[in-house]
Amino acid sequence: MTAEQDRMPLPRDFFHRPVLEVAPDLLGRVLVRTTEDGPVELRLTEVEAYAGRIDPGSHAYRGRTERNAVMFGPPGHAYVYFTYGMWHCLNLVCDGEGTASGVLLRAGEVVRGREWARKRRPKARNDNELAKGPARLATALGVDRALNGTDVCGNDPEAPLRILTGTPVPAHRIRTGPRTGVGGEGAAHPWRYWIADDPTVSPYRAHQPRRRKTVLDARVPEV
Repeated sequence: MTAEQDRMPLPRDFFHRPVLEVAPDLLGRVLVRTTEDGPVELRLTEVEAYAGRIDPGSHAYRGRTERNAVMFGPPGHAYVYFTYGMWHCLNLVCDGEGTASGVLLRAGEVVRGREWARKRRPKARNDNELAKGPARLATALGVDRALNGTDVCGNDPEAPLRILTGTPVPAHRIRTGPRTGVGGEGAAHPWRYWIADDPTVSPYRAHQPRRRKTVLDARVPEV
């Protein structure tokens, strides 16, 4: 693949497929976030698939709400949600309208615009940690709910979010396992995909049942 081909935007047909096909195929692709400060580019190294209304781990499992409405729309759009009262997470909608399938972008390597990512993530101990985890990824890229519903398949270089072809990862380098923090009936699904031995991949954490918080328990995950 030539350098020019690497920079081609992924077409909408790429996302108009079953989520379990799209998710591993996103590894090695390049997410471009453009702001007034400048662009930040991220090579995707870890993702998770969520299969809508057939998946107990999905936000869309119980149907359409104001929060998850974008998931029921056309593929190739961003679904951004807010969690723990502090952090955002970025997903890409897949399959056809109404299926509500999506891929959570869990981690990546910042390959351009590290200076802007470092300003947004001053607690990162090194560049491998800039986008190591979904909340860290969104923070490093400056992603929030204002980008919910954004089309990521356009050709406009000034668009706030785009996905470029990048360099797809060969199958023998892709690993799969249970999704991080998913409990219940969806806990066993091996729908987390990552690049083997990549230092930017986040650590796996099993689901921990919620309990009533005390003052000592009232902590949120660090990004």
